[in-house]
Amino acid sequence: MLEFSRRNLILGGAALAGVTALMMKPGDKSGPRDAYFLDVQKALIAAGIAMPTMVVDRARLNANIDTLKGFLPPGMGYRIVAKSLPSLGLIDHIRKRTGTDRLMTFNLPMLLEISQAMPEASQLLGKPLPVVAARQYFEQLPLEVSGAADNVQWLVDTPERVAQYAALADEFGRDLALNVELDVGLHRGGVVPGEVLGAMLAAIKAHPRLSFAGFMGYDPHIPSLPTAMGWRDRAMAGVRKTYADALVQAGEAFGADVMAGITRNAAGSPTYRTYQDTEIASEVSAGSCLVKPTHFDTELLEPHVPASFIATPVIKSLPVTHMPGLDLADGATRAWHPHATKTVFIYGGNWLADPVDPPGLEYNKTFGRSSNQEMLNGGPELEISPDEFVFLRPHQSEAVFLQFGDIAVYEDGAIVERWPVFDYSA
Repeated sequence: MLEFSRRNLILGGAALAGVTALMMKPGDKSGPRDAYFLDVQKALIAAGIAMPTMVVDRARLNANIDTLKGFLPPGMGYRIVAKSLPSLGLIDHIRKRTGTDRLMTFNLPMLLEISQAMPEASQLLGKPLPVVAARQYFEQLPLEVSGAADNVQWLVDTPERVAQYAALADEFGRDLALNVELDVGLHRGGVVPGEVLGAMLAAIKAHPRLSFAGFMGYDPHIPSLPTAMGWRDRAMAGVRKTYADALVQAGEAFGADVMAGITRNAAGSPTYRTYQDTEIASEVSAGSCLVKPTHFDTELLEPHVPASFIATPVIKSLPVTHMPGLDLADGATRAWHPHATKTVFIYGGNWLADPVDPPGLEYNKTFGRSSNQEMLNGGPELEISPDEFVFLRPHQSEAVFLQFGDIAVYEDGAIVERWPVFDYSA
């Protein structure tokens, strides 16, 4: 939606009223186009692609997979986060290159689709599924892949949810494996060691159709904490202590034989590298670091490279920038902000993404965002024509990947494959 408003008019009028001191004038950040993106652009044009498209670079994806594997300590398992890689083709490629059959899934449609396409895969729910949705899973799962249900670990976070799943097990005459969500510091629900956890473990142990599958502890808050004064180190120590105490409590409830086979799931892309032994976790989950959207440009993930880009055609390329109703301000705006000299309107827009090529492109805050033809501005060096492509890096993968249809797989200078995405959100 176009967001040009009275507030925009005021902002535009301010540009006409007076230009700030030259020492505050922003420079022109535009420059020649990156050869890498020009090669991807050639591949898109050769493939006849003329709509906004999500591109995944398979060579970069493979490099990220190998980087992840290289950081895992001996004996550490890897679980693919399906919501962050929402495509069966993408997941299948990662499964084959990593050699893992462990997936983390997040909703009923995802659980059903993966159960049918990959019935042998181990699926751990990444968030508690309402028991009504779990019931629908058993009702809708085709008979020929009914065995896939035996590979599912259902996440529970409260005694009430354990009771709901116990009733579900009785209703369908099915054995259910329950994994307990721990609150290791994120404070987004889950339990901590103590009386409530004890009640949940006791209820699981008492029911003949329930089994204790393990724990899941998610800690993405760690990289956001300051390192000064030991804040981050203390938080990470707290994660490990909470998890360790929960393992002790579960061991007292179930004994060594059960505990030897449980899932001890931890981490996520932001923190998988902090698990350098298997004392607490036996597996780590990660997904986004393999395609690396901008939200994952962190110190711990610096060895990973961006492997996913939105490519969208240029609809219009204009040599000047004119603001509707504010034409008199255009000259002053360009003098103060040479980076706003030229304009391109792209096919679509308003995505959670930042433009990266051509260099220096910026959204026009006065004109506002648009999902139809988004305005981007560049400096006097900007050279791009209609039907060429602007490239943007998504902020995240799980929602953004689902907005463009099939993923275009780029490799060796060509679009070599198309991977359909899930048709539902995480």
